Amino acid sequence: MTKENVSKNQITEGVIWRQLLIFFFPIVIGTLFQQLYNTVDAVIVGRFVGKQALASVGGSAAVLSNLIIGFFTGLSAGATVIISQHYGAKNSRKIHESLHTAYAFSIIASLVIAVLGWFLTPMLLTAMKTPADVLTDSVLYLRIYFLGMISVLIFNMGSGIMRAIGDSRRPLYYLIICCLLNIVLDIVMVLIFHLGIAGVAVATVISQSVSAILVTRALMTGYDSLKLSLPAIRVVPAMLRAELRIGFPSGLQSCMYGITNIIIQAAINGFGTDPAAAWAAYGKLDAIFWTVCGAFGISITTFAGQNYGARRYDRIFKSVRVCLGMSLGICGILLVFLMVFCRPLYHIFTTDINVVEIGVYMLRYITPSYIIFVFIEILSGALRGMGDVFFPTLVTLGGVCCVRLPWILLVVPRRHELWTILVSYPMSWAATAVLLILYYFYRKKHIKIIE
Repeated sequence: MTKENVSKNQITEGVIWRQLLIFFFPIVIGTLFQQLYNTVDAVIVGRFVGKQALASVGGSAAVLSNLIIGFFTGLSAGATVIISQHYGAKNSRKIHESLHTAYAFSIIASLVIAVLGWFLTPMLLTAMKTPADVLTDSVLYLRIYFLGMISVLIFNMGSGIMRAIGDSRRPLYYLIICCLLNIVLDIVMVLIFHLGIAGVAVATVISQSVSAILVTRALMTGYDSLKLSLPAIRVVPAMLRAELRIGFPSGLQSCMYGITNIIIQAAINGFGTDPAAAWAAYGKLDAIFWTVCGAFGISITTFAGQNYGARRYDRIFKSVRVCLGMSLGICGILLVFLMVFCRPLYHIFTTDINVVEIGVYMLRYITPSYIIFVFIEILSGALRGMGDVFFPTLVTLGGVCCVRLPWILLVVPRRHELWTILVSYPMSWAATAVLLILYYFYRKKHIKIIE
């Protein structure tokens, strides 16, 4: 908690539905602002530079950057789960060790990613069959983005740690500040200085750097329960192993999703610039669903983690029921909104009629099946909070490797149509959800303390 004195931990003792909403809303609003970083980039270049620029920022480049960030976010989930469990158990020494280990790991990982990203970007984008008329701009955008990777990783790790101890408001405030800064810088770079893709990338890096500084300062000065000390940042091997034990399966799961998205992006690219641009805008529109669903997932992970540390197992499963009900209701409303207003929403990104028509087809084809993923997000989040990551990851990888990948690699080349690509998503989600639901009830029946 913050420096204010708190008589009890509301996550382990308060009214569940109320505390879930109090925790959820700052996360979802903050994540929406975080999504707004790249969305504003796409809108500005799509409207004022052209559809090639839109495909550059939101197509292959976005898929690659999301793959890397998703993998690291999965890894960082290990740190947030460990910290939330130690916080629930009120173990100050282990909170201190896990905090500084997580920060040290973030710095090391960001340097490795920046170097590899700079040199491998051209090869990766070429392998993804990025259209020739957007390849140069995509390489430029990604290379600048990778140079600022340390800010991205530190902010994601730092804000995750803040949420792990129950503070979801400060990350929201910092994201609002930095998103507004990003919008201003985008306009200045593109409309005033005419820097195009490079200007958008630089604006994003500067904004994310500010957010990383704000989060780090908050962890150094804003809490009684944990204090970040720059000289104390180092890797504690035992703690790193504990964090990676939980984080690596989650990172691998995210990575597999990212790899299949790369394969799908390559297939979309094969249809030309218009479908690639439509897919890029679609990725920004459906982000509103992933933002809300993911915020519920983060909320239930923190609730499960702290209650598991406090050995309040009854509250874990009650929280899951409440969270699942709220998530299905809110996400269902969002999906209806996207289906009804998809055409005017697409016009925000581009005035090209053919791109809009292709995008509307994509969205209306696949969006209804998103409701299946709500079960995957909430149940896997709860299991992760309890430190149970192996089987959920195995199930998720099974859905990707045994359903989606074979479909993409074997069926799509024979029926090179958009629908054969799009249908791979609901197929793999349905298989994963069924197995995960069965495992969750098994785990609920046989819950035990995992040392």
